Amino acid sequence: MGCKACHGGDENGGSKAAAHKGLIVRPSDDLKACGNCHKAIADTYAKSLHYTTIGQREGVKARFSKAELAMFDRKVFNQSCRSCHASCGDCHVKSPPVSGISLGLIAGHKFVKKNEGKTCAFCHGGRVYPEFTGEYGGSPDVHYQKGMMCMDCHKKSEVHGDGAMAMNKQSVKDRPRCVACHKLDGKQMAHNVHQDKVTCQGCHVGGEYRQCENCHVGPGSMSKPGFILGRNPRDNKTLTTLRLIPTVRDTFKPAGIAMSSFDAVPNYWDSPVHSIKKRTARTRSCDSCHAQREGFLKEETLIKDGSKANRNLIYNLKPLGK
Repeated sequence: MGCKACHGGDENGGSKAAAHKGLIVRPSDDLKACGNCHKAIADTYAKSLHYTTIGQREGVKARFSKAELAMFDRKVFNQSCRSCHASCGDCHVKSPPVSGISLGLIAGHKFVKKNEGKTCAFCHGGRVYPEFTGEYGGSPDVHYQKGMMCMDCHKKSEVHGDGAMAMNKQSVKDRPRCVACHKLDGKQMAHNVHQDKVTCQGCHVGGEYRQCENCHVGPGSMSKPGFILGRNPRDNKTLTTLRLIPTVRDTFKPAGIAMSSFDAVPNYWDSPVHSIKKRTARTRSCDSCHAQREGFLKEETLIKDGSKANRNLIYNLKPLGK
């Protein structure tokens, strides 16, 4: 197959201008181009989160009225959020531009099966990847230290989709689960006591991770390290690591959206932070949680003028022996 098979143009053109007439710069923006040869993958990928980016919409839509959601779709989601979607070529040929910056071709003009250090890292390089490799601070995730990379846990079916329309990452089937590799055999008393009460990362995240403040589409955005433990907003029962999602009350004010239901959902969400350690302050000492309450979300540490739902995530842990 030559260039024309994907890029069009005129391969018989006698000059650059003639050869590039009708050139398609990013052929994989149209999934049908890849689907000509890889139909099964293209069909499932069309409904995957990487392609639709619908998870960003689902995460914030509870804050909107019906009219505000329609305005969000028109003025924000389709013009901004959707620009982050990944086409086939963004992972297999050339990295996409993020904030106007691109790593360019991954391996010359070769199609690569995978290269997590360039593809996954470039789009997920704000939080997940630098925490995983230790670049954000602290030591690397224990899995990274053992030579594992993204696709060792995140399978191809998760990335490409399975044909069902995924609305958020929690709805994706066969997502990575710690217990898929680390079986709970009943020998560890701490595991028996905390099972179904604390997520694995609640105890095994190595330290501080990136917390973003003020939404990145507004002025004054910033990030700083922090470690937060609180109730899982998705079940309100388990204790887990939380990450600050900085949607503030006037985030979408420039688009004319007031977010009339801003307090419907919290500003902190459960996060499976990718900086796992076997031994942490919480695995070494019960007092870290039950006495000092290190990292626990408290009334005085809630973000200023945040959602009223944030208070529901405060976990009032009882002292040991009481």
